[in-house]
Amino acid sequence: MRALTYRGPLDVGVDTVPDPEPADGLGAVVRVGAAGVCGSDLHIYAGHGFSDDTGYCVGHEAVGEVVELGGDVRRFRVGDRVLLPASIGCVLCVPCARGHVAACDHRRAPWKEYCYGMSSRLPGAQAEAVAVPHADVNLVAVPDGISDDTALLLCDNAPTAWYGARRARIAPGDVVAVIGLGPVGQLAVLSAFLMGASRVLAVDPVDHRRAWAVAQGAEPVDPGDPKASIRELTGGRGCNAVVEAVGADETIALAVSAATQAGRVSRVGVSRTGAFPFRMEAAQTKELEFAIGLCSAQRELPVLVALAAAGRLAPDWLVTHRLGLSEGPAAYAVLAGRTDGVGKVVLEPSR
Repeated sequence: MRALTYRGPLDVGVDTVPDPEPADGLGAVVRVGAAGVCGSDLHIYAGHGFSDDTGYCVGHEAVGEVVELGGDVRRFRVGDRVLLPASIGCVLCVPCARGHVAACDHRRAPWKEYCYGMSSRLPGAQAEAVAVPHADVNLVAVPDGISDDTALLLCDNAPTAWYGARRARIAPGDVVAVIGLGPVGQLAVLSAFLMGASRVLAVDPVDHRRAWAVAQGAEPVDPGDPKASIRELTGGRGCNAVVEAVGADETIALAVSAATQAGRVSRVGVSRTGAFPFRMEAAQTKELEFAIGLCSAQRELPVLVALAAAGRLAPDWLVTHRLGLSEGPAAYAVLAGRTDGVGKVVLEPSR
């Protein structure tokens, strides 16, 4: 089959790879109808990814159809329309049964990866088909009425945004700042409003991203001096909750400074920083709560699928670029450049 593989820094390309097979009786194979390119894929693309090997298929977001099942899979049938949560769990432990796959008892097992497309051990989803381990935990049925685009955003972006907003403990009436307005940040804006935020301040240097957030009801923060702008917009009080969706040192520092007394900061941005100079005195004086972690998409998806099925979560508008799998290198270049009004980039393996 054809798959988009990582060849080295700034180099991905379409190669022919072996057809996937269920790893064992618990696995499945999904024919990919659409695959997403995520902002976190750019870490691998830039050459400071999670593995030193090359030649493996990338990507961790896909929606498609079950075409093969191991004999021990119970919740799915061939022909089912499914999405792949980006996080990987097992069917063997209590945390995964509860959806908290980041706490999987087997997370350090030789066969275990946290996410697809990070190394050769678990090939990714930007391909014509993908092998899914422990399918009863790592597949989610897509109800009728939910579009492929929404289903694709439910794989990772929407769960991460909801997780970030939930960890920030957003409550009705809160003033919230969202820092970083890629697809996760845009969905964090929506999540904050769904949780009852009275105001959401939108922080990003890219003009079209701020405009999208404003269209959702958010208020733009001046990118020239976001710290001063947040102070002005809140009358010097700061925000009750801040969701940081970038992962850079400077945006984490901005999140801490943007929080009000007894405020909450939730960081979901992916970072490769080994150490961060946290302003401990300022955080303690503010009685700041700081939450950080990796999203277990399986734990967030029951609420999000229900919201999508009810029509309250329909982020299809975030998809701005739809390319064939053969155009994968161009898709990565567009997303990395953050130009051309880019939002969510979708690859279609059928072309």
